[in-house]
Amino acid sequence: MAKTLELTVGERQVKVSNPDKVYFPQRGLTKADIVNYYVSVGDGILRALRDRPTTLERYVDGVEGESFFQKRAPKNLPEWIPTGRIAFPSGRYADEICPTEAAAVVWAANLGTFTFHPWPVRRADTDHPDELRIDLDPQPGTEYADAVRAALELREVLKELDLTGWPKTSGGRGLHVFVPIAPEWTFTQVRRAAIAVARELERRAPDRITTAWWKEERGQKIFVDYNQTARDRTIASAYSVRPFPHAPVSAPLTWDEVPDAVPEDFDVTTMPARFADIGDLHADMDEHAFRLDAALELADRDEREHGLGDLPYPPDHPKVKGEPKRVQPSRAKRPSGPADT
Repeated sequence: MAKTLELTVGERQVKVSNPDKVYFPQRGLTKADIVNYYVSVGDGILRALRDRPTTLERYVDGVEGESFFQKRAPKNLPEWIPTGRIAFPSGRYADEICPTEAAAVVWAANLGTFTFHPWPVRRADTDHPDELRIDLDPQPGTEYADAVRAALELREVLKELDLTGWPKTSGGRGLHVFVPIAPEWTFTQVRRAAIAVARELERRAPDRITTAWWKEERGQKIFVDYNQTARDRTIASAYSVRPFPHAPVSAPLTWDEVPDAVPEDFDVTTMPARFADIGDLHADMDEHAFRLDAALELADRDEREHGLGDLPYPPDHPKVKGEPKRVQPSRAKRPSGPADT
């Protein structure tokens, strides 16, 4: 059994310890298989992570072991991997790795990193997102096909708001659509634009799409998770390995592929050949920077004409002025009535 493996990635030599360690028992995939997968899609995942503060989702004992999210850069970080300082909602901060070359991804994979969670900002300006990210999350009773239908409807909404999205599978049951934007708005403003987009989708298909934050209110619908645009919320990057037994990956798609592609088509063993054949389908994202003016105007109109203000933040965020109560509806205190007799 090999104890170490040394790979040349770009201009770097990256050592891989315990390459024969089994990470995905159901598939018989080892650490070496995962590392080599990331080598094969290096240009694609680097495009998704370049200069972005990135949280590492690590599975040091494989998919069946315990996992943890590493936000702060590891102490043994090589000097050639830069970091970016991000501020959490609490006011605390962390220095996260910001990959600038594919070797950084391979180095992190050696630590047992399956999924890379980049912030929607670059290290040069960590307060102004340059991506609007829409997460279409199937709820119990719905399927991936329902997320596909919602994604195609989302495409039309975005078009009407002078926006263009790049779709990808989540690697699970859902779909993600990323919109490159000019880094001119705060997290709060970008989240407000996401809420406006989500509400417009919900208006058009209220029986199939929801913005309800509380699970008990969502029903069998696709939830548009607007809080994925809140500060310190991240979405798995394109090409990331997801922690499921069959080792799926988050796969960039063209809009023409969205109706027929299924998540099972894309895993650690199939993506390398696809990437070698067609390259990174999202390679041109960085050539665009759309504006949120129309989406924010829609948010203003929702508030002015329909009284639709903010929606609840995640529970670990500080309370925000104008935010609704963060109380699960079924647990909300009911007005007291006559005493029982």
